[in-house]
Amino acid sequence: MLTRIRCISVCPFSAWMTSLSRARDTAASCAWVNKLLPLIGRLSVREYLALVFGFSFIAFEAVLHIIVLLLPTPIIRWFYRRSRSLFHSLSGTPPRQRPKAHKSEEHKAADRILNARDFLDLCAIYGYVPEEHVVLTKDGYLLGLHRLPSKKGEQRSSPGTSTGKPVVYLHHGLLMNSEVWVCLTDEQRSMPFVLAEQGYDVWLGNNRGNKYSKKSIHNGPNTTKFWDFSIDDFAWHDIPDSIHYILDITKSVKLSYIGFSQGTAQAFAALSIHPQLNEKINVFIALAPALSPAGLAANIVDGLMKASPTLMFLFFGRKAILSSATMWQSIIYPPIFAKLIDRSLVFLFDWRSRNISPQQKIAAYAHLYSFASVKSVVHWFQIMRNGAFQMYDDDVMAPVIRTSVSSYRPARFPTRNIVTPVVLMYGDTDSLVDIDVMLTQLPPHTQAHRLYGYEHLDVLWGRDVDKDVIPHVLKHLQYFRENTQVPVFATPASLVNGQLSKCKESTTSESDYGS
Repeated sequence: MLTRIRCISVCPFSAWMTSLSRARDTAASCAWVNKLLPLIGRLSVREYLALVFGFSFIAFEAVLHIIVLLLPTPIIRWFYRRSRSLFHSLSGTPPRQRPKAHKSEEHKAADRILNARDFLDLCAIYGYVPEEHVVLTKDGYLLGLHRLPSKKGEQRSSPGTSTGKPVVYLHHGLLMNSEVWVCLTDEQRSMPFVLAEQGYDVWLGNNRGNKYSKKSIHNGPNTTKFWDFSIDDFAWHDIPDSIHYILDITKSVKLSYIGFSQGTAQAFAALSIHPQLNEKINVFIALAPALSPAGLAANIVDGLMKASPTLMFLFFGRKAILSSATMWQSIIYPPIFAKLIDRSLVFLFDWRSRNISPQQKIAAYAHLYSFASVKSVVHWFQIMRNGAFQMYDDDVMAPVIRTSVSSYRPARFPTRNIVTPVVLMYGDTDSLVDIDVMLTQLPPHTQAHRLYGYEHLDVLWGRDVDKDVIPHVLKHLQYFRENTQVPVFATPASLVNGQLSKCKESTTSESDYGS
């Protein structure tokens, strides 16, 4: 009887322990499955095929990259010559049978830009002597800054000091560095050079991780921790720390900020979370502004990444994205490389780049790519998926647990709290800009100026930027420099005319520039 009682008392406990163990195993399995649910539950058969193809291509490229790294220089040069011969044979007469033609000035400039190694070489082409500076961010990254303190030929006795000139700070876009501002085939279309000749002290920034900022006092660039950054980190550290450094060196109270693409998003974010930073910028000019793009033109890629932005980590790892781009540049003839970039831009964004000359493409595309973190690209796909300019979403399980009750929402950048005067200059055929949506996310005093027939990169490298973009940038810089206490309800038309007229503060004005 006693044995039977013991069995009765022990069996329920044993059963309970067994159930608990199974529950734990089930929970572990569910957790693993849940991580894949954003991928498994949202993809069509077509997207699965695209996913398999993407993995296959990346694996092939990785193997090819290793092979190229092991090849001696003469063999790499042989591949380069073969790609050049292939290009000429496909485009017409082979180069040996083609009579030597006189190269245009643009062609000569493109050749010099193509062979320039860095920012200093690019500036030397047009006779400018830049300064190099290094900023240590609060979280330990070393950022390269470039400075054009003087006009061409103007002598300075004390580099690294104040010039007494008005200060302008330019910041590049995603997967870029400061070279994109000075790789134009015509000096008059290069905004930094024009600003320097107009008497400005010109500074150009660089994001952490790119060609000029690939160093940290805490982690090396070969570690995953080094690349663990997103737009949040640009906003919390890179932009404000760079601005504080510049103001400290120049002894200026304020500066003007000009951003391109992601360089505008970083400023929107930084100004929204650093109220005191608004007092240090007299005007923010956003070229080809980026805030919350609708998505990509390639439906398969767009759907795939919106379904699960973290797929980027599976494709590219957790360090730098597209790090093999420099390898392709070394073995492919520049005109072919330019064609590949053109096709990629059409596929991803539907940009035709008709406003950029062929020689300008060859010159600029050689300086287009610079290192960026995979996490920062994942951040953009999170923004596209949610249709909001939000901070990075660290909760990868969020898509699984969300319900109609909205129990979870990533923090958004409070961009409507920006006090600094904001001027948008956007192309009306830029697929990344929905101006109506953008204006609802920005403060009421935002001014929007349309550039007819312009796409995204046209605002930077278009053949007519010296007529359609730069003059209006100069007018805004001059106006806000001379009127430091400008009320936020100044109208764009009044700025162009150099006069101030008032309108309702709640009205966001829009004027049209360009032809």
